[in-house]
Amino acid sequence: MEGSLGGGLLSRSDGSRPPLETTLAMEELRERVQKTLDLLTPLELKSFRACLKKVDEEPRMSQLRLELEGRNIPGLAQLLAKYYPPGAAPRVLIKVLQQLPRTDLLPLWQSDSAAAARLVHSAIPKKILKRSYDCVDSDLDHYDLSGRRQAFLMCVKKNRPGADQDVLLMEHWLGQCQFEYMLCTDPDKKELQDKLTSFRDGLNEIKDQISCCLVTLMAHGEKGFIKVKGDDRVSLEDIFEMFNNKNCPALHKKPKIFIVQACRGEKRDNGVETDDEPMDSDDISEKGRLPTFSDYFIVYPTQPDHVALRHPRTGSVMIGAMTEVFREHGNKWHIADFFTKVNNRVVHTDYRLHEEPIKVSLVTESTLTRFVYF
Repeated sequence: MEGSLGGGLLSRSDGSRPPLETTLAMEELRERVQKTLDLLTPLELKSFRACLKKVDEEPRMSQLRLELEGRNIPGLAQLLAKYYPPGAAPRVLIKVLQQLPRTDLLPLWQSDSAAAARLVHSAIPKKILKRSYDCVDSDLDHYDLSGRRQAFLMCVKKNRPGADQDVLLMEHWLGQCQFEYMLCTDPDKKELQDKLTSFRDGLNEIKDQISCCLVTLMAHGEKGFIKVKGDDRVSLEDIFEMFNNKNCPALHKKPKIFIVQACRGEKRDNGVETDDEPMDSDDISEKGRLPTFSDYFIVYPTQPDHVALRHPRTGSVMIGAMTEVFREHGNKWHIADFFTKVNNRVVHTDYRLHEEPIKVSLVTESTLTRFVYF
């Protein structure tokens, strides 16, 4: 555990004491910074210091100063509070938090109002004080996502009311998770195959820069297929195969995430009654080998052979639940835990289809070998 420095009035570099108002403001800022730093894991703190030296903000932070004054959390907080001019420390924190990334902490620093500063104690909910990432012991336990994150976003809007909202929600979510993305709307079969091939080939061209790939497919569907323009069927297995370790070497040992928002059949699950209170709803060689399919994470909005749910105004149930959970809890969970939370919300919400009660449950498939944190 890192020690804490005793309190006391901050001093200027020339030894003179600043005005009382300035001192109080600096002390308040130091406390806020320390509360934020306390939420970071040891590995994130290491990355924080590395990013801090590269921040484009004057004066630049030197390695020597960091070693002398920022070796522990209290010292680092005090250094940030006194080193930068008024108003610069929040900008620096935002830039560094975005690079970690810990976007769930950004709201603590995106307001310049004094009231927001005074409310920092209540602004940090207890639920984010411990992140599931805290139980990760070393760099070997999670994927390195410091490189570029590339996404492919496909949506069939025709005859799918609410699809526009799904696109907006997914674009926002991808932005929060720092993905660059290619958007493809209402493609026919050849166009989708060509664009996916182009996207995959693009990854292979810059393979040393890529850290993660995410493909979202939103369309009508049936078991093993999605339906595109002209009601043509496209095999999901064929799409998954495009990004395997044989066809996409850029993604060797890197996460390949697929979010499929489409029906998987015609069956409808009307649920069963329970005694629970109802919820409110509205052989190893020297070179080494990999399996052909590894590091995949696939999530479906419903069980095999069943329909998926989409509201004509608010969009798909799964996409909506994803954005709600992310808005409330940020990126503090491994992706499997994140979708477990999303599934909890979906499963315990009541829906109706043609006046009949209907229930859905997300299904995930994983060959991940490490944890994924956005």
